[in-house]
Amino acid sequence: MAGTSSGYRVDKEKPTGAHVSGGLSNLSFAFRGNRIIREAMHSVFLSYATQVGLDMGIVHAGNLPLLKDIDPTLKQLCDDLIWNRNGDVVTEQLLLYAEAVKGKAGKKNSSSVDDWSKKPLNTRLSDAIVNGIDKYIVADVKEFQMTTRIEPLQIIEGPLLDAMGIVGDLFGSGKMFLPQVIKSARVMKRAVAYLTPFIEASKIEGQSNKGTIVLATVKGDVHDIGKNIVGVVLRCNNYRVIDLGVMCPLERILSTADKEKADIIGVSGLITPSLREMVNIATEMNNRGMTTPLLIGGATTSRKHTAVKIWPAYPDLCIHVPDASRAVNVATSLVNKDQRYLADVRKLYEKIQRDHLKTLQRKNITPINECRKKAFKCSLPTPPQPNQLGVQVFDRYDLKEVVHLIDWKPFFDVWQLRGRYPNRSYPKIFDDKTVGPEAKRLFAEAEEMLADLVTSLRGKAVIGLFPAHSQGDDVVITHEGRDLTCYMLRQQIKSGKDDVYVGTADFIGPPGSNDHMGMFCCSVFGSVAMAAQFEESGDDYNSLMVKSLVDRLVEALAEHLHLKVRREIWGYDKTEDFHAADLHSVKYQGTRPAPGYPSLPDHALKNVMWDVLNVSDSIGAHLTESYAMEPPPSVCGLYIAHPDSFYFNLGLVARDQVEHYARRQGLSLGAAEMALDTALGYTPTNCS
Repeated sequence: MAGTSSGYRVDKEKPTGAHVSGGLSNLSFAFRGNRIIREAMHSVFLSYATQVGLDMGIVHAGNLPLLKDIDPTLKQLCDDLIWNRNGDVVTEQLLLYAEAVKGKAGKKNSSSVDDWSKKPLNTRLSDAIVNGIDKYIVADVKEFQMTTRIEPLQIIEGPLLDAMGIVGDLFGSGKMFLPQVIKSARVMKRAVAYLTPFIEASKIEGQSNKGTIVLATVKGDVHDIGKNIVGVVLRCNNYRVIDLGVMCPLERILSTADKEKADIIGVSGLITPSLREMVNIATEMNNRGMTTPLLIGGATTSRKHTAVKIWPAYPDLCIHVPDASRAVNVATSLVNKDQRYLADVRKLYEKIQRDHLKTLQRKNITPINECRKKAFKCSLPTPPQPNQLGVQVFDRYDLKEVVHLIDWKPFFDVWQLRGRYPNRSYPKIFDDKTVGPEAKRLFAEAEEMLADLVTSLRGKAVIGLFPAHSQGDDVVITHEGRDLTCYMLRQQIKSGKDDVYVGTADFIGPPGSNDHMGMFCCSVFGSVAMAAQFEESGDDYNSLMVKSLVDRLVEALAEHLHLKVRREIWGYDKTEDFHAADLHSVKYQGTRPAPGYPSLPDHALKNVMWDVLNVSDSIGAHLTESYAMEPPPSVCGLYIAHPDSFYFNLGLVARDQVEHYARRQGLSLGAAEMALDTALGYTPTNCS
C-alpha cells in the first residue's frame, strides 16, 4: 500500500486535468468466493487510497460495506494486510478468519418484530429510512419522541434527516438505486406526517434545508413521472421542493418562485410543444431581470435543444438535467453559486451552439421540389379493402388480454435500472450483476400491482378505417361524405444510399387506387385518481409505480388493438403469429406512426383525428392546448397497411417546404415554424 499511495501522489503532480483510477480485484483475488473478506478489503483499501489521490476505483460499488459495519477484527486484519504489517502472521490469521466466515456471505438479519425491537432506537430510525422499511416507523418515532422529550422539529432535523443524508450519499455514489431511494422517501414522509401536527401546534417554523426548488410541468402538458422522481430525490437530499403539478402557466410558476424565494426553478415536459413553452419561460425570466437558475428536464428535452434554443433566451442560468441522478449535483452547484460550474456550462453550451451551426451549414438540404421528384415508390400491390370500414368504439377493453404484450424495458428505464450489455433488455436485465437483484424485486412488486390494475382500471379505444389517397405530400381521407386532409412533410436530407426522399404520403396510393388509412386513440382511465390517493397518503413509491405501469399498459393496449386491426378489422394479415418481442421489433406488416414523433413532428394532425373519430365523446379523451392527451395514459396514431411501408425519421426541413406547408393550411410562416420547431433546418426569422 505504501508504494501504491506514493504512486498516487506522484501521479497527482502530473499536469492539471490528470486523474488516477485503479482496479481493486487483484488486491483480494486470493479470497475469491468469499465476499465478506473481499468486500471488506476493498472498503478498507479505498478509505486510504482516496485520501492520497485515487479518483476512481474499479469495483462493484453496490457491494461495498461501510467501514463502521465491518467487524473490528476483520478490519484490523485488512489494515495489517494492506499495509504489509506482521508478514506471514497476518496472512495466516486472515486465512483462519476466512474459513470461519465461509458460507455466511449474503445472509441477512431477520426483520421480525422481536429482532427489530432489540435494536437501539436511533439505529431503528436510521435502518428504517435507509432500508425503506415503513412497518414500524410511526411507532418508533413516537417512542423516540416520548423517551427523549425533544421537539418534533429536532427529530426531523436530527436522526431522520441524518438517515436521509445517508440515502442521498449512497444514491449519489451509485450504491443505491432509484426504487430504494423512493421507498426511503416514503418512510421519511410517514415519519414527518406523524410529527407535523405537533410542529404546527407548537407554531415552530419549518426545518432548515439546503434550498427551495419550484418544480412544474409546463402549460399544456400533463406528464409528470420524471418530474416527480426528481422531486423525491431532491427531498431525500434535504431540499425544500414545491411541486406545482401539471399544466402550469408561466405566470404561476414565476410568481410562486418569487413568493417562496426559490433558489431554483425546474420545468418539465414530454411533448414537443412544451419545448416552445420552456423558451417562453426563459425569455420572460430574462425580461424580468431574474437571476434564479432554470432547470430543463423531460423526455422531449435534450442538452442540445437547451443549448441551442433555450439557453440563448436566459444565458448562463439555464441548464439541462437529463435524469434524477444528476439533479442533486446540479442543484448543489447552483445553490452554492459555483462559478466554475457555471463557466463550464457556458463553455459547453457555446460549443454545442457552434457545432450546431456548423452542422446546419454542412447539411446538404435538397430543395423540396427536387425531393418530390425523388419520392419513395411502393413496388408491391395496394392492401385489400378493410373488412369493416368506418369508426368503431371499444368502451371496455379487457386489459387482462394486453398484459402479455407489455414492453418492460421502458418500465425499467423510468426507474433508472439499466443493465449493461448484453443484459440491457427484458428479461436479460435480471442477469445483470449490478442492477439485476433490484430489477427482480421491482418486477415482483410491479406484477403484484399490475394484477390489481387490470381489474380496477378501464381501457377504452376508438378506431377508424377510411378510404384514402395521397395528394402531393398530404393524405386525404373520406368519411361520411367529407374529405379531410392530413397535412404531412417530406425528407429533404438523404437518409440512406438511395437517392430517395420519403414522406408518409408515399405509402398511400394516388386517387383511384382504392387505398385506405386508419386512425386510432386508446386510453386507460382511473389511474390518475389512484396515483393521487397514494400521493395524498405520502406514498410516492406506489404513486410512481401506478404511473409507470399504466404508461406501459396503454402502450400494450395500442399494440393489441393494432394486432386486432391487422388480423380481423382490416384483415390484411389474418395469419400473423408473432411473439411480443417480435411486435416490439416491428416485424409485422404496416406501421402506426404517431403525431409528434420522428416522421410526423406536427401535433396539430391530432385535430383531424379527434374530429373524424369524435374521440372526446366516444371514449372521453381530450386534447390540451398544446396537444397533450388527457388522461395521460393515452396513445394515438395512424394505421398504414402497405407492405412496403416503414418507419423513418423526417430529419431537418428547409424554409421552402415550411412555406409551402403553411400555405396549404392557411397558416402564417411563423405559426408553421412554431409547430415544426424541432424539425427546422434553419434559424427562423419570424416566430410571431
